[in-house]
Amino acid sequence: MTGPSPIVRIVDDDASFLTAIARMLRASGFTVKTFDSAAAFLDRPELEVPGCVLVDLQMPGLSGLDLQEALAKEGRRLPVIFLTGHGDIPTTVQAMRRGAEDFLTKRAPKEDLIDAVKRAVDRDARERAGRERLEALHMRFSALTPREREVLRHVVQGKLNKQIAYDLGIHERTVKFHRTAIMTKLGLYSAAQLTQFWMEAIGLEE
Repeated sequence: MTGPSPIVRIVDDDASFLTAIARMLRASGFTVKTFDSAAAFLDRPELEVPGCVLVDLQMPGLSGLDLQEALAKEGRRLPVIFLTGHGDIPTTVQAMRRGAEDFLTKRAPKEDLIDAVKRAVDRDARERAGRERLEALHMRFSALTPREREVLRHVVQGKLNKQIAYDLGIHERTVKFHRTAIMTKLGLYSAAQLTQFWMEAIGLEE
């Protein structure tokens, strides 16, 4: 099953600009939601829906940078594209260091804005897929007992069952039992898959 369609959230206190940008992006095939302030945006419950945020840098109350910071503090990783009426190099650097997807002037060509939105939506999809894969990997790895993890470390080093048994001070039959349990819990069928899993799982122990 596919998840919800990505949403481009546009946050700007300029009503006419907000309407124009929303109309243009909808005409380009995007699902769009508009907000007249950063506070209104942060109050909405659908922040978990994929997509990106297109936000005015300077607004009354919370600024675009404030919104970006609030998202980061809440652990929400929606890519952010900043729009501004005036280029500001120090602010641009600050926004990009915080992970902004792009920083455009409001007079930027339509094509530049659409390309930035596409990149942001694609980035969000990739990052969400990566997080889901990592979570699944963590669940599978956490299903192993401490002894099974020890056996796994030796298996991926290419050791034979009798070598593993000697190193761990257990019977060879016990090693075979653990190896079978490991493969079953991880849903793997070959030594190559096991090695690949271990390479990915190393970071989970660090």
